[in-house]
Amino acid sequence: MRWLLVAVVLVLSAACGGPPSGPTGRSGDVPTGFEVLGTLPHDTGAFTQGLELADGVLYEGTGLEGRSSIRRLDPGTGEVRQRVDLPADLFGEGITVVDDRLWQITWRDGVAIERDRRTLEEVRRVTYEGEGWGLCRDGDRLVMSDGTDELTFRDPRTFAETGSTRVTRDGRPVTELNELECVGGRVWANVWHTDEVVRVDPADGRVDATVDLSGLRPGDVPASDVLNGIAAVPGTDEFLVTGKNWPTIFRIRFTGG
Repeated sequence: MRWLLVAVVLVLSAACGGPPSGPTGRSGDVPTGFEVLGTLPHDTGAFTQGLELADGVLYEGTGLEGRSSIRRLDPGTGEVRQRVDLPADLFGEGITVVDDRLWQITWRDGVAIERDRRTLEEVRRVTYEGEGWGLCRDGDRLVMSDGTDELTFRDPRTFAETGSTRVTRDGRPVTELNELECVGGRVWANVWHTDEVVRVDPADGRVDATVDLSGLRPGDVPASDVLNGIAAVPGTDEFLVTGKNWPTIFRIRFTGG
């Protein structure tokens, strides 16, 4: 991958000056900051709702009625290699890969679209109750957010609901969990209207880490274009993160613990 290396390391607290102590999914490792490892261009017309890296392909789902799409990106250059638009009346939200398929949910349309990973073409649709925000795969289940403090578990084949958990931080509900990424037995989530990401233990819904990523926000990006988009880099402890209509995707490593 041709990453533009960044010399500066962004430190968010005095405790995060050293290297990470281990995989960020481990319960004993509590990240508190991050460092930037590289960047690549991002389409400023992409209202990012979902981001996932799988088998050397970076998938991105975008939102807004009349502008929603699913895309295949080159993870080395950020170039859009393929794009399939949603019907104009659908508002795209989170995405996740399941073997040779890809799920894409919608905001208030109550529709999840199953796609062929290779062609991105629609295979079928299923319906669900409530709103759709973020989506990720945690082993043999999917995890979905809906804007409340609830994470719903779903069957990766049928999309049927199989359970749920309420998300709390210090005993208080955490709502507006947006884009999700499942890795290392934890669920990472962007928190809408903030520059925070939280790490959730899906076993009990408890937030066990919070990291402020406000240092990544480009100076010319309006506040309405929030941080949204987090994808684990397989085989590493690194992540790709971006925001709605941001000009840059950042490759980062969480630090501290």
